[in-house]
Amino acid sequence: MNRIIKYVLKHKLKLSIGTISMFIVIAADLCIPYMQKEFLDGGIIKGNHTVIIYTIAGILLMSLIKATFGYCKEYYYDLISSDVHEDIKNDLFNHLQKLEFKYFDGMNTGELMSRIGEDAENIWQTIGYGLRLFVENIIYFVFSTIILFSLNWELTLACIVVMIPIGIIEVKLEKVFGNCYGKISDKTAEINTTAQENIAGVRLVKAFAREKYEISKLLKMNREYYDLNMEQGKAIGRFFPPIEFLTNMSLIIMITLGGYLVMKKTITLGVLVAFSGYIWNLIWPMRMLGELTDMISRTIASAKKIFNIIDRLPVIKSNENCYNPEKVDGTIEFKNVCFKYDNENVLEDISIKIAKGSTVAIMGTTGSGKSTLVNLIGRYYDVHSGEIFIDGVNIKDYDLQVLRSNMSIVPQESFLFSDTIFNNITFSNNIATFDDVKDACTVSCCINFIENLPDGFNTEIGERGIGLSGGQKQRISIARALVRKAPIMILDDATSALDMETEHTLLQNLKSNKRTCTTFLIAHRISAVKDADMILYLEDGKIKENGTHKELLDLKGAYYNVYCEQFKDFKDTEIEVV
Repeated sequence: MNRIIKYVLKHKLKLSIGTISMFIVIAADLCIPYMQKEFLDGGIIKGNHTVIIYTIAGILLMSLIKATFGYCKEYYYDLISSDVHEDIKNDLFNHLQKLEFKYFDGMNTGELMSRIGEDAENIWQTIGYGLRLFVENIIYFVFSTIILFSLNWELTLACIVVMIPIGIIEVKLEKVFGNCYGKISDKTAEINTTAQENIAGVRLVKAFAREKYEISKLLKMNREYYDLNMEQGKAIGRFFPPIEFLTNMSLIIMITLGGYLVMKKTITLGVLVAFSGYIWNLIWPMRMLGELTDMISRTIASAKKIFNIIDRLPVIKSNENCYNPEKVDGTIEFKNVCFKYDNENVLEDISIKIAKGSTVAIMGTTGSGKSTLVNLIGRYYDVHSGEIFIDGVNIKDYDLQVLRSNMSIVPQESFLFSDTIFNNITFSNNIATFDDVKDACTVSCCINFIENLPDGFNTEIGERGIGLSGGQKQRISIARALVRKAPIMILDDATSALDMETEHTLLQNLKSNKRTCTTFLIAHRISAVKDADMILYLEDGKIKENGTHKELLDLKGAYYNVYCEQFKDFKDTEIEVV
């Protein structure tokens, strides 16, 4: 809660206005029972019409003050809660943007959505309602107790003694609720993850006729979620009735003992009426303790999960006094680079030097470390040992934002946003002109199909590019990389969904395009890599072969075997013709 209070204190002006308004409302509210006492004792019983008129006027005035400042109180506390809600969401989302790839490798999207959604909402509700009510009830309880003791200490003491067990019950209730809400929050995240995956993968579910299985899986989770909520409900059922009984006992004592004291003329009828008004200021806070405990327990559980993410420092970040060049040429060198993922070797002793403007093709078996190799250049992962240099400077010395802003990447999975095609392409460069976009689309061979769409570049595409073919998505992704005009470009299996003719045209366009960027091309087809300035063949995380297309064929090693496998039909035909 201390962390949440710090967020609240950032908005001191609004908090001050809301709190002052709250104090004015409380003061006005505490005056009313005393005026009722004067109305009875000084007005009705004594027949003093002046007192009657003044007390009625006073009660009306206090009611008007309560209504006016009550609005200010509610408005400003709601405003603060909305501001804090916004601040926490922004801080959480901004922090997630700073975290490295490895964090997201082990984190479910649904769980993160639960933190940004339900958990942040719990905090918002508590600040807007629970926190204000908690402070308000404490003030009511303290000042009402002082006034009650001034009216009659014997009657006050008798009523308060009954309320002491309520505090003990609330301490136990808070522990039970704390455990419940931690489990409920985790289960909510699990349900969100499952629902998100099933909605995103609904076509796969239907393709394999797995609807019943997925429904039963979610039903099982819902049943577990139901059981956790029932556990909370049982706690409420076990603890709330005693609280209700004890607060009612306090009221019964006040009526019985108070009536007896009035009959003995120890106190007046007006004092008993006033006492009745003030005693509710003790009863309601005690009754509300259960609801407040429930709300605060939920918030503490949510806050822990949110701040666990915020407190998780990014492993990969810019150093102090980092290198910030005006221009990056694109000369890249790997020097004895090794990389491990979860203590498993992925790359070993990688040493290569790549001239600026050259094209490097990377081939290899599945899991040989091709994607990992290029991901190390932008520090999406950090090397375990060795060094990577760009223009002679270690990439760890670069400002991270500058380093990555000088790279264009087409990942293995072509991700497109639910937006227009134009906005998807300019995502990498928001100052790109329409002509820049058209040029990039021409090079990436997607200009024709885009212009044939009903709305052209303004066509809205569905989530992750639903409605487009795999090849269309890849070509748009390549256009997005091209429009950035970065000195380093990485195509990670970016032409796998293209037919050979389109792939050939696209690669020829890239080659003839007036660009001087250093290009990394990961591919599985010889036809895609044969024109590269350098071809690396990886196996088990090591560079097994390195050279041009001709050099590797002459070597007659692993690359040559792939070549023979892919062109065996052509070779057999050629032999028959001869």
